Amino acid sequence: MCRVRRSDSPRLPAMRLRLLTVLLAVTVLTVTTAASCGGDEPSITLAAAARAAVAEEIDAPATVVARAAATLTAPADGTLARLRVKPGQQVKRGQVLAVISSPSARERLRQARDALNAAKRAGGGGDLVGSLRGTDRAAEQTHAAARAAAVRIDDPKLRKALLTQVEAAQRRYDAAARAADRAVREVQRGVRKLNSAVSALATAQRLQAQQAYDLAKANVDALTLRAPIAGVVQPGGVSSGGGSAGALAGLLESGGIPAGIGAEALGAPAGPPPGVDTAIPVGGRVTAGTAVLTVVDTRDLGLLAEVDETDVLLVRPGLTGTVELDAVPGASYPATVRSIDVLPSTSARGGVSYRVRLALGDGRFGEAEPAPTPRPGMNAVLRLRVREEADAVTVPASALFSVDGRDTVWLVRDGRADRAVVTVGVQGQDLVQIVDGVQAGDRIVVRGTDQIREGQEIG
Repeated sequence: MCRVRRSDSPRLPAMRLRLLTVLLAVTVLTVTTAASCGGDEPSITLAAAARAAVAEEIDAPATVVARAAATLTAPADGTLARLRVKPGQQVKRGQVLAVISSPSARERLRQARDALNAAKRAGGGGDLVGSLRGTDRAAEQTHAAARAAAVRIDDPKLRKALLTQVEAAQRRYDAAARAADRAVREVQRGVRKLNSAVSALATAQRLQAQQAYDLAKANVDALTLRAPIAGVVQPGGVSSGGGSAGALAGLLESGGIPAGIGAEALGAPAGPPPGVDTAIPVGGRVTAGTAVLTVVDTRDLGLLAEVDETDVLLVRPGLTGTVELDAVPGASYPATVRSIDVLPSTSARGGVSYRVRLALGDGRFGEAEPAPTPRPGMNAVLRLRVREEADAVTVPASALFSVDGRDTVWLVRDGRADRAVVTVGVQGQDLVQIVDGVQAGDRIVVRGTDQIREGQEIG
């Protein structure tokens, strides 16, 4: 039996799912014959294969997505000293949004500055091995703190860039530490002068102190929260409930760390439980990682659809479709396929699906009245036209049945039933294209196919 392609989703109970097949003029000859078992209602119906236009569409659950979203978090424990914006305000990239007061972060910066100045003045000497081991421990703590700050970043591109910077810093220190270690060992063996070992050790100590200072300075700089992207401000972080978090990040476009933005300011922690207000008032306490504000870029809204594995091979960039939103009954929005993910995701029904990313256009009610602009995270149904044929040999979908895994129809030849294997092309909801096995004008059984035997006489 030809299957109707439809991806019903339990997440979208309010959405009416339907497929519309565009037909040209179709001449159908219908002949009814009483079933062999008798009865008032005819149980076998015949029709003629005809040429018509047929279109194949698939339905898929989808979510409206923002172009980008970034949550700014407190880089250290403290209080929200100043809030420079209001919820719903449009902001520019790099604009100052808030300032965190953190005495502990500033104290760590002071200590790191003193340690750096001491390292620059130090000339080495004393217990070279002990000094080197202490420097190694301090460097390890510095790099560990930098990694801990980086892993709080939700954006994978930005997180990768920060971790790459940490790895590069560690490689620089490791090279300096190895040089110092070799110098110390050579001094111990009497093949090198003491001053060379002292110089190598001092180099490693200054590098470690500089890296610790840079981290502390970045942490203090990050107390001034700036917009990493242009967009609309909302208090707190992205809620972890429902699909909004995935929707906001669905089309995230990050270009790295903006100038003047501390790495720790761009984390995106999990949201609070439902019913908890995430807004931080001025003077309110924050801890490292607390979400303070989220900036959402709502320009060029997109759509993230989950297409079943049985349909995804028919999808390609450039295909167009229509979108219906639960929140806007009666409105239709155009959508165009941008890309199809290579790796699958597990659908809500437990099957395998692939994410398809689409551009979303302006919606309308009917032909004239504009529809409201949707918000990121809204549920939708995508109806995507994947194949169409303007002049095809078609039969009603009800005429097809399966025999040994092959599509089959009953042809009526010289008044008798003849089973014919066919090749199916474009599959509409009501009509199906037959590529091979049936010609236009052939009489076929379209109702009661399960009641017919090979060679049965049909009047």
